[in-house]
Amino acid sequence: MTLNSIRGTGRGLPFALAGAALAGALLSGCGALLVGGAIVGGAMVATDRRTTGAQVDDETIEVKANGRMNEAFGDRARVSTTSFNRMVLLTGEVPTAGDKTTAEQTVARIDNVSSVVNELTVGPLNTFNERSKDTYVTSKVKASLIDSKDLFANSIKVTTHRGVVYLMGRVTEREANRASEVARGVSGVVKVVRVFEVISEAELASTQPKSLAKPEDAASAAVAKP
Repeated sequence: MTLNSIRGTGRGLPFALAGAALAGALLSGCGALLVGGAIVGGAMVATDRRTTGAQVDDETIEVKANGRMNEAFGDRARVSTTSFNRMVLLTGEVPTAGDKTTAEQTVARIDNVSSVVNELTVGPLNTFNERSKDTYVTSKVKASLIDSKDLFANSIKVTTHRGVVYLMGRVTEREANRASEVARGVSGVVKVVRVFEVISEAELASTQPKSLAKPEDAASAAVAKP
């Protein structure tokens, strides 16, 4: 994991829906491409670099963490939890430093949580307008990652708090640097914080289907094609 530039529900439902959609596609005689739970067409390829078990755990962790934050703080705090490969990022606002510590310890005790990155702010709750701005920045960063031709945007989670953009995912060093560069170029971004799990190019190649080329390879092939 790298962490740079830091200042300081039903768990089976998505898979059931994806399975039903896939079954429908197969019955209709069409091939299917499953990407982030969506059936696109072609061969089945999973672009999410987490195991299926990790994806289910992340969903469960977020549900449990959100529930426990509500139980602990009610309306006194606003804590957002984002889990990727069982690593949990906490963003939002709590009234006191003690509450910040309590939030981290509470989430750390949830089953299957491997680590907690606590980026909670001690102070008043963000206004609706401030939260709306963060949501807008997140959407623009995601769109920019998708528009870039040398990244698998589905492999990166984006969270924004007070203009600070947090990037999570299992990526190579090249991908981490490129994603950070793209995010920094989006208007409204105050700072980019990388909460990546960095893997080697060899590790990435071993986890990807042979039929799934790197984005930059596909782009090069498209350019070379007469």
